[in-house]
Amino acid sequence: MKNLSLFERAKKVIPGGVNSPVRAFGAVGGNPPFIKWGCGSKIYDEEGNEYIDLFMSWGPLILGHGRKEVIQKLTEAVLNGTSYGAPTELEILLAEEIIDSLPSIELIRFVNSGTEAVMSAVRLARAFTKRKFLVKFDGCYHGHSDSMLVSAGSGALTFGIPSSPGVPEEIAGLTIVLPYNSSEGVKELFSKRGEEIACVIVEPVAGNMGVVLPEKGFLETLRDETKKYGAILIFDEVITGFRISEGGAQGAFKISPDLTCLGKIIGGGLPVGAYGGKREIMEMVSPSGPVYQAGTLSGNPLAMTAGLETIRILKKEKLYDILEERTRKLAGAIGKILKEKGIPHWLNQIASMFTIFFTNEQVKDLTTAKKSDITLFKKFFHALLKRGIYLPPSQFEAIFLSTAHTDEDLEKIISAVEEAVKEI
Repeated sequence: MKNLSLFERAKKVIPGGVNSPVRAFGAVGGNPPFIKWGCGSKIYDEEGNEYIDLFMSWGPLILGHGRKEVIQKLTEAVLNGTSYGAPTELEILLAEEIIDSLPSIELIRFVNSGTEAVMSAVRLARAFTKRKFLVKFDGCYHGHSDSMLVSAGSGALTFGIPSSPGVPEEIAGLTIVLPYNSSEGVKELFSKRGEEIACVIVEPVAGNMGVVLPEKGFLETLRDETKKYGAILIFDEVITGFRISEGGAQGAFKISPDLTCLGKIIGGGLPVGAYGGKREIMEMVSPSGPVYQAGTLSGNPLAMTAGLETIRILKKEKLYDILEERTRKLAGAIGKILKEKGIPHWLNQIASMFTIFFTNEQVKDLTTAKKSDITLFKKFFHALLKRGIYLPPSQFEAIFLSTAHTDEDLEKIISAVEEAVKEI
């Protein structure tokens, strides 16, 4: 069993055998397949097993694995070198494409990850407002910087507590955590501490407690309260940017944040991040202003190339309606099968992403998401995996479709779900 032997070998040199925790299958049990290559909607492991991929590198591969135009552009780019540490026209071209699609962004700075983008945006918001407290929402993931590894305190208005060893209490104490979709909680907090808050950061559609949509009025409340009290509204669109629509979640919901964090799709499968927003705020970033942020590999020519080609294809081919139709078809078919078999579930879907929660209760925040039957999800996951369908290995993650998923793929997934449900 090559997958198992590779996992055991990896554990000797890499913590837990993986470079990102969820890959270790801790949430579902068993041992992870080690992937050798991908093509279109499918990935293949070291033992030659084929899987229909339903998490697409956790979202960025909206065009599927190895889209030929992207690979061709990358092949041409790599022949010119892999990194310069100097400006390139590619950075300008990608920045112009992003700004054209997201009008709230007037200036943008490229970095190397979503974590780095969030960390930089928060620092910038604090500098601009001359305040230090930030607000985040329970269940939203914004990377692993110290200020974001914070869980809710015992009350709605208490400051956060560290959710990971190594995060000083003094830093966690500068983060206030509220329930997602709690408009009243936001209003109450701002009425009491609004003058102290530097920024509010939110996933406009949550994707890291599973897909959870904003309730009517929630994003509007964030916009209204931050504007009223002079705080900065940051949309973390690392997942939703160019995934929900060409204009991201902010375009879909018609809410204009002050700053936006991006990643995933704007790198076309390569490591990337970015933060951008209003000119008057972004001009505080060095070298235009005093807020320091730098990175040797920021604006890497390969990442810029892949991201630029991906976004150009998305704009040219107008793929979002097709993607949403296929996603709705698949999610609806799965929901119908579960309903017919009497299996408690709740399904949240938007555009080309969705999550099946094994609970009867509407999932609108972390508390309701956690009511899911984790044991049932584990059985469901493994029943599908052995049938060649690779779900995200956690109940609390999003399923992503790509333009490479065909009608035949959807039929195979639906058939596998029918068989899996009978088994579990």
